[in-house]
Amino acid sequence: MVGKPPYTITEKSADYLAKIIEIVTRLELGTDFKKNIRLHRENRVRTIHSSLAIEGNELSLDEVTAVIDGKKIVGRQADIREVKNAYRAYDKIMFFDPYSVNDFLRAHKLMTEGLLAEAGKFRSKNVGVFDDSILIHLGARPQYVPQLVAELFAWAKSSELHPVLKSAILHYEIETIHPFADGNGRIGRLWQTLVLAKWNSVFAWLPMEAVIYRDRADYYSAIEASRDSNDSGVFIEFTLSALLQTIINQMKHQDEHQDEHQDKRFVELSDIQIAVLKALIEKPLSRKDIFERIKMSYDSRAYKRIAEPLLNGGLIEMTLPEKPTSRHQQYRLTDIGRNAIRNK
Repeated sequence: MVGKPPYTITEKSADYLAKIIEIVTRLELGTDFKKNIRLHRENRVRTIHSSLAIEGNELSLDEVTAVIDGKKIVGRQADIREVKNAYRAYDKIMFFDPYSVNDFLRAHKLMTEGLLAEAGKFRSKNVGVFDDSILIHLGARPQYVPQLVAELFAWAKSSELHPVLKSAILHYEIETIHPFADGNGRIGRLWQTLVLAKWNSVFAWLPMEAVIYRDRADYYSAIEASRDSNDSGVFIEFTLSALLQTIINQMKHQDEHQDEHQDKRFVELSDIQIAVLKALIEKPLSRKDIFERIKMSYDSRAYKRIAEPLLNGGLIEMTLPEKPTSRHQQYRLTDIGRNAIRNK
C-alpha cells in the first residue's frame, strides 16, 4: 500500500473505538443533538477558541464569540484575524474532500490568509518545532513535502481502516510532516474533524479541541512519544480518549437539559425564516434583496423579527462582519443554516 504510515492499534485504542461508536450512535439517534442548532453554534465557537488557544491565541471564549458575531473588540489584530479565518474554514468543512491535496491547501489558505505569506502553499523552507531554544522536531525537507502529503492522502483514501482511527493517524502525520510554514496544528485538528464528520456528520459539531486544549500537555507528550517510537500508537490512544470524553460530555449535557423547553434548546424556525434561508442557498444577498426574494416588504422591524434571530443563532452571517452597517453588506448561509433546512 502506497505511503502507509507506521502505526499500532493497541487494545486500549480498540476499546476506545468501540465505546465511541456506541455512544455517538446514542447521541445521534437517542437525543435531539442533531437538530439543536443553538448548541451547534456554541460548540463551533468552543472548537475555534480551543484550537487557536492551543497555538497561543490570547482571546477569551467570550471575545471569540464577539468576533464571530461581528462585534468589535480590543485585542491583537492577528488574534482577531485568526478567529475570522478559522470560522470560515470550519464553516466550509463539509465541502472539503479529506483526501484531496487541493482541498487541503484551500483549507490552509482560509485558515492563514492575511497572516502568512505562504497561505495555501506548502512551505518553501525548513521548519522546526522548538521548546525554548531546543529543537524537538524538524519537519520534512520542503522538497519532499508535496509527495509525502500526496502519499499520505492516497493511503488514507484506499485504506479500509475505521475512519475514527484513520482520522487520528492523519492528524499525527500532518503534525509530523509539518507541511506549512505555520498553521500545522490548526489544520491537523481541522482535518481530523473533517474525516470524522464525513463518517458521521455529528462530529462536525463536537468540540474535541476543547478537551485537547484542557489536556494540551498530554497532547504534546503523545506527539513526542509517537515520534520517539516512529509509531503513532500513543497519539492514537490519546486522541481517541479525547474524542470519547468529548462525546461523553455531550451526552451529559443532553441528559441535563432533556426536560427544558424546546424554545430554550434550539432555534425554532418559522416558515418565513426557512424561506429566508432557502433564498440564500445560491448566493449572498442584501437585506432588501432577501425580503424581495420572500415577497415581503422590508423595514427594520421586519428585519429584527425575521432575520436578526437567524444572524444571532449563527444560521446566516455577514459578508463584511467588520463593517456591520456598510451599504455593501450582504448575508450568506452558514453550515448551521444549511443543516437547519436540509430536510425542509
